[in-house]
Amino acid sequence: QVQLVESGGGLVQAGGSLRLSCAASGLTFSDYAMGWFRQALGKEREFVAAISWSGSSTYYPDSVKGRFTISRDNAKNTVYLQMNSLKPEDTAVYYCAADPATIVITTTLLSDYWGQGTQVTVSS
Repeated sequence: QVQLVESGGGLVQAGGSLRLSCAASGLTFSDYAMGWFRQALGKEREFVAAISWSGSSTYYPDSVKGRFTISRDNAKNTVYLQMNSLKPEDTAVYYCAADPATIVITTTLLSDYWGQGTQVTVSS
């Protein structure tokens, strides 16, 4: 049974930082690309970051490029999202996702596995 469990969300002031973690179990972690998505209240889920299985390639939309950094530790079966210079518009539930193909994560919402999400709230 595959599980992705996010943690690290919370309330932070604008300009602050948070680090999200996603611990994976039940799958061969190093075989999967990993990604982060977010969904704000009343809006569609959107792609935030992705990392290849080896960690050698990362991908971001323009909205977070330069502020967010995705990384992974295959020995710990964990992917991270470091979020700096947070803005109120970053407020959302953040989800991690796993899929064998990076392109599925970067271009669709059809990743094989999803976590339950962690709330990030940025106050102005």
